[in-house]
Amino acid sequence: MVTGDLAQLIGAGQLLVVFTGAGISTESGIPDFRSPGGRWSRYQPVTIQEFLTSDDARRRYWEYKRAAWPAIATAQPNAGHRAIAELERRGQLQALITQNIDGLHTLAGSSPERLLELHGTERTVTCLTCAARSDRTEVQTRLDAGEAVPQCPCGGWLKPATVSFGQSLAADVLERAFQHAQSCAAFLAVGSSLVVTPAAYLPQQAKRSGAWLGILNREPTPLDSLADWICRERAGEVLSEALG
Repeated sequence: MVTGDLAQLIGAGQLLVVFTGAGISTESGIPDFRSPGGRWSRYQPVTIQEFLTSDDARRRYWEYKRAAWPAIATAQPNAGHRAIAELERRGQLQALITQNIDGLHTLAGSSPERLLELHGTERTVTCLTCAARSDRTEVQTRLDAGEAVPQCPCGGWLKPATVSFGQSLAADVLERAFQHAQSCAAFLAVGSSLVVTPAAYLPQQAKRSGAWLGILNREPTPLDSLADWICRERAGEVLSEALG
């Protein structure tokens, strides 16, 4: 049985911190944009500094976002997302920390009280001037109608509520994530390459604090030598099996 120690921990009622990356959402049809041939190979990333100072950069940014949105908008949670939501319903989820901006954990039923979105969410747009928030779908309608760089009624620039290149992660969200990593008894990383920092430091923090560390990822990661359990199978299948 590939689930091994993970199934035993869940069967024993162990409380877990779960950390997810792009690999869990590729099973919902959302491309890993960093992979060869992904959209990042066709669109030059725009830093937050460029977005704030260059109209051309803002146009390129929103061109990319307009092209990427349909894959997110039509995606549905898969077995992996649903299994993590079930773990919460069973009272065995201490926290769910994700690098993903697709909102699929919320759609699967994970609660905002347990969910920490390190890189924000693509499903909400915020004004960089007045901080007003709106639904991403409404902005996509404006883009499809020909608006190149959407603005707020106040005149401020609109941007998805995500962390851009050159932009710091929300300090309070990151602090809470590290608190959970430091205090947990079991930490499970799912679908993450574990190379993007500071998020990649979370499993290291958990291990240093004495936690059991599991890594569920299709490819090797730099932290495999620290793991107590490693699995290379599909996340949805393994998590579903582990829950029994």
